[in-house]
Amino acid sequence: MLIGEVARRSGVSARMLRHYESLGLVRPSGRTGSGYREYSEQDIRRIFHIESLRSLGLSLREIGRALDDPHFTPSALVDDLIGRTRERIAAETELLTRLRRIDAAGPVGWEDVLQVVALLQALGSKSADVRQRAALSSADEMPVDALVEAALNETDPNVAGTLRWALARSGDNGPALLARGLGSPVPAVRERAVQALAEMPEGEADPHLRDALANPDAVVRGHAALALGTRGAADAVPTLIGMIVEGRNDTDAADALSVLASDTTTADLIATGLVDRLAHDTTRAPARGRLTQALAGIPGARASRALVELSHDTDRAVALTATYLLHLRDAG
Repeated sequence: MLIGEVARRSGVSARMLRHYESLGLVRPSGRTGSGYREYSEQDIRRIFHIESLRSLGLSLREIGRALDDPHFTPSALVDDLIGRTRERIAAETELLTRLRRIDAAGPVGWEDVLQVVALLQALGSKSADVRQRAALSSADEMPVDALVEAALNETDPNVAGTLRWALARSGDNGPALLARGLGSPVPAVRERAVQALAEMPEGEADPHLRDALANPDAVVRGHAALALGTRGAADAVPTLIGMIVEGRNDTDAADALSVLASDTTTADLIATGLVDRLAHDTTRAPARGRLTQALAGIPGARASRALVELSHDTDRAVALTATYLLHLRDAG
């Protein structure tokens, strides 16, 4: 079969077939009496094999090796191709993300484009100082998703604080984007997400913080409860009491409960919750001591009655604490 017919049957141009021949990938089995290349059925099958391997992303050199080396192991090459393809997809995805962020910034001219590119590069700098300067200047200029990504991955505490500050002033859909970080498999990312939500303006992040109260990560629940408690959200009471029992940020939790106890109904609700946990934690002296101390910041008759009862507690430390707190109430 002559080269023109082979080109028609295979879909490979005559020029490409000659290129394959020059590389030694294809060697026509014979020549006609006039000296034209003549391809056998086996040659055509090899051409189809070459095209199939090209469709997998193999180079012509790799294809030649695959077809001619009797000891060639395809699994190793396929694994390598998978790795290279993933790297290429990651690079293309990163480029697409960068382009979308530039587009979201609404550039008017090339100067605007270059400014956004410079800020994006600065946020990804290895220098903490450069990242911090970028965060300080980007609240109104940087796409919010770029700020969220930077905040969730920032390890330097100073830069992280600046990024949270920038996010709190960014508006848009920052809280929703941060909330996605609460489901990260990385504990540090989950903590950064809830810390950033806690510093968002009151109201914008509250629904996400309330959802975080049910998060399986105790650290996330704690940050969410402290933020909601200082904002007057009674939903946080059970989590705050649990933090006192566990001795995890218990002082902050008690302070948040005292803020919540600004009205009689909530104060009685908190006092009841503390007393109930005292009743259930009879064998855990440190926890009972912390729960008793937390009653100090809770006004109202329910907390006072609880302290009177605790002043006769069999646990001497609890009884002394309750007696002292009653004395302070009477003096006040």
